[in-house]
Amino acid sequence: MRYRGRFLALFAVVLAVILVSSWLYMLGMAHLEGKPRDFWTSFGFAAETITTTGYGGDSHWNSPVMVIFIVILQLFGVMLIYMVVPLFLIPALEERFESRLPRRARQLDGQVLIYRYGPAVESALAELDRAGVPVLVLETDADVARSLRAERRRVVYGKSAIEILENIELAGARALIANGSDEENAGLVLSARQAGFDGEILALVEEPFHRTPLQLAGASAVFNPRVMLAALLAARASHRLEPRVRGLQHIGDRVLVAELRLDAKSPLAGRTLVESRIGERTGTTVIGQWRGGTLIRLPPPDSRLQPHDILIAVGGAEGIQQLAELTGDRAALDRRRGPFIVAGYGEVGRRVVNLLQEVSEEVVVIDRRPADDRRVDHVGDVRDHALLDAIGLERVRAAVLALDSDSATLFATVIIRDRAPELPIIARVNEVENVERIHRAGADFALSISQVAGQMLAKRLLGRQEVVIEPELTLTRIPAGGLAGRHPAELRLRQRTGCSVVAVERGDDVLVRFGPDFRFQPDDAVFVCGSGEARERFIALADAAAAG
Repeated sequence: MRYRGRFLALFAVVLAVILVSSWLYMLGMAHLEGKPRDFWTSFGFAAETITTTGYGGDSHWNSPVMVIFIVILQLFGVMLIYMVVPLFLIPALEERFESRLPRRARQLDGQVLIYRYGPAVESALAELDRAGVPVLVLETDADVARSLRAERRRVVYGKSAIEILENIELAGARALIANGSDEENAGLVLSARQAGFDGEILALVEEPFHRTPLQLAGASAVFNPRVMLAALLAARASHRLEPRVRGLQHIGDRVLVAELRLDAKSPLAGRTLVESRIGERTGTTVIGQWRGGTLIRLPPPDSRLQPHDILIAVGGAEGIQQLAELTGDRAALDRRRGPFIVAGYGEVGRRVVNLLQEVSEEVVVIDRRPADDRRVDHVGDVRDHALLDAIGLERVRAAVLALDSDSATLFATVIIRDRAPELPIIARVNEVENVERIHRAGADFALSISQVAGQMLAKRLLGRQEVVIEPELTLTRIPAGGLAGRHPAELRLRQRTGCSVVAVERGDDVLVRFGPDFRFQPDDAVFVCGSGEARERFIALADAAAAG
């Protein structure tokens, strides 16, 4: 232990002070007090006084010089305790505890190494665990390393990235993920390449303009989760950036898609889809159901509609309006116009604003501080009722919360949901464990940096074909073919194929209501919504019907 020499030196100094104090006490008692003491009595007195455990048999002195000498000894003893504990004892115990953290690792073949644990890699760890990929965390923070060990995570601790790399066999690792600061990541990448590591190095960057330098340093790929997070938040807000249903453009403007919040007082609340008879009553088709931030694509007929669910429906304008009346979300169609609120003009909020304005969306920006580019419209707190009243939530299409603090996001969500029960709220979250809390507070869509980074890294490391943050709903145009002469209900298409018939194109008309007299015709084009496998089953069914 590197503190052993210090303790020996401290012991020697204290012993010398006690011996000198014993000799001075002998002289003082003999010549100033007239009460001679032998050496061992004086030694015991000095030791007890300096260690603050007592004063032996003496407790009263007449000479002022002796009183001053005793006070000096007492002060020295108190100061000694305050010096020993923080400067020697606590550091020694910390070093002793730190020595139990693993500092070396061998045989890392096939393992993914993550430098510095944090929110950005939390979801990536979970993805790798699910895929059965072994992970080793390289950590320079002793407290974080201990907490990871307590969670049974494999970890190697070191004072710096260079120290850690010197103590591990890097060559056999599957990949190295750099999650430190941009400066730390640059040093890590350079050191790893200089050590001969030729595997993948994936770096998470904080500043977009640091991407190229990290690639020049040797990183295989550099990701900026905040940029992707901003893009996803903006796309969730505006259909101009990301259509709610892909393929709808092939039908034109004769069919609408709407997201309708189910009010607690709606007659549909508590009923299943089949009991609600939405298709019969409105001519619309429910192709998705948002609940707690999770999209249920093509919910089954027995799916129960709960208050605050958001139904994604496709149909004609009249049918959508009728469904809006049934759900209690009468302002749904009005929300197709008006500005977006973006609260928080940091890195994420600034990019959200840029993306929305690039597609000509109107944006109202709120931040606590004015921005250099003068794009903050309201300087203040989004949780301020007076500020929200001044903006007018009734005319707002959606609120995007890009705040730095999850607690502020949670509180703002509660306040906005209370003042505007039907307003869509889209929230940026820092810690992945807070996503569910913010959903429960009233957010319709909440996404964390960890989720984004996890998906991006999983795509690269696990060979996934796409980053799936929000599942897509897709319409596909399929010829009716052998379905001619049949009714959709008769064919039980949802049960047999997993697809829903959303619309039928017949000549220049688009049909969304399929009454009792409706029948498919040979030249019809059927627009169905379903997964790739479901669409294949639908085509196979149509082909089989034609062959039969």
